[in-house]
Amino acid sequence: MPGVERVLVTGGAGFIGANFVRHVVTHTDARVTVLDKLTYAASPEALADLPADRVTLVTGDVADTATVDPLVAAHDTVVHLAAESHNDNSLDDPEPFIRTNVVGTYVLLEAVRKADARFHHVSTDEVYGDLALDDPKRFTEDTPYRPSSPYSAAKAGSDHLVRAWVRSFGVRATISNCSNNYGPWQHVEKFIPRQITEVLEGRRPRLYGDGQQVRDWIHVDDHSSALLTILEHGRIGETYLVGADGERSNLEVARSLLRLMGRPEDDYELVADRAGHDQRYAIESGKLRLELGWQPRFGDLDGGLAETIEWYRAHRDWWAPRKAATEAAYAAKGQ
Repeated sequence: MPGVERVLVTGGAGFIGANFVRHVVTHTDARVTVLDKLTYAASPEALADLPADRVTLVTGDVADTATVDPLVAAHDTVVHLAAESHNDNSLDDPEPFIRTNVVGTYVLLEAVRKADARFHHVSTDEVYGDLALDDPKRFTEDTPYRPSSPYSAAKAGSDHLVRAWVRSFGVRATISNCSNNYGPWQHVEKFIPRQITEVLEGRRPRLYGDGQQVRDWIHVDDHSSALLTILEHGRIGETYLVGADGERSNLEVARSLLRLMGRPEDDYELVADRAGHDQRYAIESGKLRLELGWQPRFGDLDGGLAETIEWYRAHRDWWAPRKAATEAAYAAKGQ
């Protein structure tokens, strides 16, 4: 990356973070430090095969000033991916979401302000609320915020903090809001890996409500390439929406997975809907594509799903222990 030699990636042992670290190591000469709390959703295994002279893992909390300040001071760039991100968990206990997503972002912003480091904040399309299923509109950078869960409200708050620190203190920051990611190393509590691993264990996928909720899917490798593009070419103070035109209902995704795995497309179950379940997300990523020249590699969702299925087939040792605990938690809630 031009002018970038040392990158601090918060949450770099998480799903998106680890894939981004791998992308940076593959496509740049930068050295990377990962700061991660190593919660249940982290996968240090995803970093284990990376060169030790390029990647360093530090265990710590982004909300801890004593940990964050010296780390930020030793780096020229910070990419902030650390977040509590599972909606169901935010409904059960919002406190960790406020601490990590809001307080943690504040601590990082103060650190980059003192160090004059470049800062990129990774956020979600869920800050915009949802769209009606029959609404042709998509989210844009100008869409008003309407978060509907403790998770999305905490992320919305962190976005506003970043914008305030850019305007009030001149922090050199950009923001990206991305649609739903899928791909290797994603925790089995998330929709696509949960359905894949259910089928691999001989069970039927389960869908909330009628399964008609629509998400805009993007392969995590495409998200990683977008983040690198924004770091290299994005304008300070700007927000870029990241999406790959992957709108599908949950039911359509489940049917695709079943078909790709050799099962009947109707081999699924419906369960009670989640409280406050958003209906539709859809990203308009024209600004990122036209202004910065980014394009997704996985234009075909089924092709990306097929690769993801094969990854989970080959990595049962990684996901099986996580699967047992996840399904026990869902069973306790009747899901």
